[in-house]
Amino acid sequence: MPILSLLLSVPCAAAGGPAAAPSAPADPYLWLEEVNGPRAIAWARERNKETLSELEADPRYKSFYDQALEVLDAKDKVPYVTLRAGTVYNFWQDAANVKGLWREAPLAEYLEKDPAWKTILDVDKLAKAENENWVFKGAACLRPAGDRCIVTLSRGGKDASVLREFDVPSRSFVKGGFELPESKSGLGWLDRDTVLFDDAISSGSLTESGYPRVVRRWTRGTDPLTAPVVYEGKKTDMSAGGWCSFRPEGKHCFVTRQISFYESETFLLEGGALKKLPIPADAAVNEVFRGKALLTLRSDWKLPGRTLKQNSLVSVDLAKAGLPEAEADPRPVFEPGPRVTVEGVSSTEDAVLLTLLDNVKGRILKLTPDGDGWKTGDVAVAPNGDAYVLTTDPYGKRFLYGYQNFLMPDSLVYSEGGRTIKSAPARFDAAGLETAQREAVSADGTRVPYFIVYPKGMKPDGKNPTLLYGYGGFEVSMTPRYLGVAGRLWLSRGGVYALANIRGGGEFGPAWHKAALKENRQKAFDDFIAVAEDLVKTGVTSPAHLGIEGGSNGGLLMGAMFTQRPDLFRTVLCEVPLLDMLRYTKLPPGASWVGEYGDPDDPAMRPVIAEYSPYQNIRAGVKYPDIFFLTSTKDDRVHPGHARKAAAKLLGLGTKVHYYENIDGGHAAAASNPETARRLALEYVLLSRDLMDPTR
Repeated sequence: MPILSLLLSVPCAAAGGPAAAPSAPADPYLWLEEVNGPRAIAWARERNKETLSELEADPRYKSFYDQALEVLDAKDKVPYVTLRAGTVYNFWQDAANVKGLWREAPLAEYLEKDPAWKTILDVDKLAKAENENWVFKGAACLRPAGDRCIVTLSRGGKDASVLREFDVPSRSFVKGGFELPESKSGLGWLDRDTVLFDDAISSGSLTESGYPRVVRRWTRGTDPLTAPVVYEGKKTDMSAGGWCSFRPEGKHCFVTRQISFYESETFLLEGGALKKLPIPADAAVNEVFRGKALLTLRSDWKLPGRTLKQNSLVSVDLAKAGLPEAEADPRPVFEPGPRVTVEGVSSTEDAVLLTLLDNVKGRILKLTPDGDGWKTGDVAVAPNGDAYVLTTDPYGKRFLYGYQNFLMPDSLVYSEGGRTIKSAPARFDAAGLETAQREAVSADGTRVPYFIVYPKGMKPDGKNPTLLYGYGGFEVSMTPRYLGVAGRLWLSRGGVYALANIRGGGEFGPAWHKAALKENRQKAFDDFIAVAEDLVKTGVTSPAHLGIEGGSNGGLLMGAMFTQRPDLFRTVLCEVPLLDMLRYTKLPPGASWVGEYGDPDDPAMRPVIAEYSPYQNIRAGVKYPDIFFLTSTKDDRVHPGHARKAAAKLLGLGTKVHYYENIDGGHAAAASNPETARRLALEYVLLSRDLMDPTR
């Protein structure tokens, strides 16, 4: 199913009413938005040369790179899998397989210590044979057999990808099979000879956000561009996509019209007819189970005589598709408490599994049908960490789930008997470290939790080098995951690590997220400032020893931090960021995020956004922290122009910055483990120089 997996004129006001906005000066750095423009590429390469020549010359760099790569390439890491029909499938990368192996093993083998893997596709060999920089982005296989799959291959890590049908038994791409050129199209199996085709290649098929708005039914052996149209959305929509749920009780196919990031319409596809599900626009369909759609509510659902509460999981009988919402007759499945939220929903043949956050710590709940209701029980996991369901078999009762925390490596448990079957060894010595969950008080009085990992007996003298991470957007939760590389390069050397659970995230459900939407964005920034100030107030650190990190939406957070509180931080790692928020909708696919940030072309929203937009708030005469900008030329999710322009503006004001643009890598800014290791080594060299070296 679809996964909801960014001109410089600012209105001003004067006494007596709004005044006409003066024409803003032309942006002298607009040319850096030309992604592959020769002048822009030359500029980026020159900045890279400056950064690499400085940071790679540090005596710590090689050691940091080698240690990071050792962790990333480790042969004893947990091989994460997808379970299907008694077989597990894994994608594996290490020093010998830089681009990776897609491989399989019988479940019985996987349960043993050293499974005998069989390679399905060697991506390194494929890339060499086809002279392409392929990055494997996954495979969607037809259930239940799984012998035919749609493989997604990206050039350099971009979201736009090539789709090709693959035959698993013969280990080969299907000649004359389903295949699409590079685009943001999607293919979802309907049956062995038919797919639902989210069309991003035909004329006029894209939304303003750059995603498909047309869904077609494509039959094997026919021209995809003449395939019958099943659904056509509006240009102003975010996207449209088709998908099918395959379970023992039958197949159900759907088309989702994504109106905005948080609003959608879902249609049941029966024969050639579409029947709209009678559910709220901001409800999210998570799973299909025994003829019912399971959905989470982002708002209260008010019905005649009753109200289902925000953040609840409810079911709607698919037989109600096409009826008015008042006749939906939804049934409650699970209603979380005030500090609990549903992070994930999956199912086996006979049960529904919920991944929960309870005060930002993981739980797993198993729900089994019991008459008209549900029997509920906790799956045993350790407390105070990150618990999750890894994979389920909808045609059986088996599933795999995992647990980790900041200091404990990931381990996988098999549902039958609750036996731990895989666990990674420690990547650093955690014996001298402790963790705690604390709270800071934000500007409006809201209590904001954060985690901290620190040396036992740490002195509250304000001198502890501290790295604070944050995100705060799109209802994404920050959870206590194992700090493998950070443990080696930071914690084991006396550093402190903190993780902020600010508003805008999903830690406490939709209400926590909505509190920082659009005109309330500043609340997320205030929360992060409050956590940073609490670290200073409690003597953990001081501005001279405090570094911060965030990527994507978290990169916007970093931009707000270095423009709003440059005095509070020594070092800022600003990764794949949004920074020019007055132009983010002009840089694809920024228009898709209006539901999160608001539209800068809306007269009511523009002054609100202008107030915090980092690019516009870079000023002369300000002493900024040491800023490291990271981006990728091939990032087609957050445009590299954001980082380029902010860096150029700061340089133009005489402020030194560190800038690294990986030519490949997509939104991850790395397409391989060596590229990731290089980025980590550069960043930890800078953090160490700034926060640990006493002379700096």
